[in-house]
Amino acid sequence: MPQIIFFIVAVGGLWFLYRRFLRDARKLTEKSRRAESERRTGAIGTLVKDPKTGEYRVKRDDE
Repeated sequence: MPQIIFFIVAVGGLWFLYRRFLRDARKLTEKSRRAESERRTGAIGTLVKDPKTGEYRVKRDDE
């Protein structure tokens, strides 16, 4: 019985790490694409519209 519990916990931990790895990989890929696009066009940053105020601002890295 302890082996089954250990196996379930191990599989759950591996699944969590796998999902986190995929999320981080997607973030890095998007950041690289955005940086390449900015280099190609000579832009300083990407503007996004704030839905509350309607004003534009430079997009931060954590978005």
